[in-house]
Amino acid sequence: MYQIDQTLLLDHLQPVASGKEKVNLSKPAQQRITRCRRFLDKQMKDVKNVIYGVNTGFGSLCNTVIPNEELGKLQENLLLSHACGTGGEVPSDIVRLMLVLKIQSLALGHSGVRTETVQLLTAMLNNDMLPVVYDQGSLGASGDLAPLAHLALPIIGKGEVNFEGTKIAADKALKKLGIEPLALESKEGLALINGTQFMSAYGVHILLKTKNLLNWANHIAAMSFEAFDGRVDAFDPDIQRIRSHAGQIEVADSMMRILRGSTLATAKKEAVQDPYSFRCIPQVHGASHDVYTHVHSVFEKEINSVTDNPNIFPDEWKIVSGGNFHGQVLALALDYLCMAIHELGNISERRTYQLISGQRGLPAFLSSDPGLNSGFMIPQYTAASIVSQNKQLCTPASADSIVSSNGQEDHVSMGANAATKCLRICNNVEQVLAIELMTAAQALNFRDVNSTSPTLQKLHTAFRKEVPVMNFDGEQLSLMMSKSLTFMGTYTL
Repeated sequence: MYQIDQTLLLDHLQPVASGKEKVNLSKPAQQRITRCRRFLDKQMKDVKNVIYGVNTGFGSLCNTVIPNEELGKLQENLLLSHACGTGGEVPSDIVRLMLVLKIQSLALGHSGVRTETVQLLTAMLNNDMLPVVYDQGSLGASGDLAPLAHLALPIIGKGEVNFEGTKIAADKALKKLGIEPLALESKEGLALINGTQFMSAYGVHILLKTKNLLNWANHIAAMSFEAFDGRVDAFDPDIQRIRSHAGQIEVADSMMRILRGSTLATAKKEAVQDPYSFRCIPQVHGASHDVYTHVHSVFEKEINSVTDNPNIFPDEWKIVSGGNFHGQVLALALDYLCMAIHELGNISERRTYQLISGQRGLPAFLSSDPGLNSGFMIPQYTAASIVSQNKQLCTPASADSIVSSNGQEDHVSMGANAATKCLRICNNVEQVLAIELMTAAQALNFRDVNSTSPTLQKLHTAFRKEVPVMNFDGEQLSLMMSKSLTFMGTYTL
């Protein structure tokens, strides 16, 4: 049971994202929420108080004052009018993350919602009643308005949810759980849809995948390195020490650990130097590792922040309208991460190319009878195509902005677009690495597999149980590629 009264750590969120762990709203968190709500209610008793989003319209309608008797309807209308996302459905792991991150932000006690509102979000998460959310519609400022509106609709019995293996109306799912929908009160609708939880959830999901990809990239590169008969000199710790970037040092050390015990790595070499895609693995993979570390720190701060507006401070006796919903810090970090993840694929495709090029005693296209057979010619084409698409997707979303809400919201982050394209890049790189793994394993079969390191022997043996050697054309390469990708998702490094 994950307790919502502590600092959320990215590395601990995987069980929540996968639905294997439930969450609990602690008593201190409930007390903070209640105290904040009571303060807001007291402020609302003074009819002279005009508070943005509480008793006013939204965006460019901020100067339109709403009578107290209409405030609940105002919040309900906000959810209904803003739930206009489009595109594909957000994956269930990311929807779960959106829920837990919204609960965490509200539980910090600066948003003015009621405890029962947050508890209903918690019940939805714990019962795997997942709102149908769409991946297009957020500008990444004023929060992720459209996707968060879809996330919040089930609270009032509206919208659709994925529940018990099917998509059904939210009110029907609530009825099955014996839960009554809520009538929103002042500020609650705005607190629910204002925030960065769409961008943040994508970022957390991507970072969890990237941590795994970094590890796989090193292991697959090491197998390619052995198959290419590379020179281990490039991983010498003294080379890394005199440059001192943490990621470079970590990757070089990782490569040496993976290759430990290999007689192939220590055998006499004919080539004086290796191509950059082998020789510069620590420098390239290491740079991506450093970006991952930076972006990880950005998102760990964000998921423990209050990002709606206005913010309520009971201790300071004030309510302040600001811009914590603006996703610029996330947009920039996600664009940076896009490039870092892409580079793992970019250099991977180059190693695949080198392995099939007929060098270092390897046959052309890794076929025992090249000419009659095309061997691994076309998987490299596929990898090249994917890498080229990633280059296009690396165009920064954060460099864009567009005026919205009649000029009131005149600069936006486009962080949501950065998030969704970053996930596409991440998934693409998985495919590219799977192609390199398949190619490296094939190439290593032309060496003495028993002469590689114990770590790589174990990996190669396990891989061969799922993906056979390709001896001649006619075997389904696409099926082998698919099995390679599946293997990466099931094998524990």
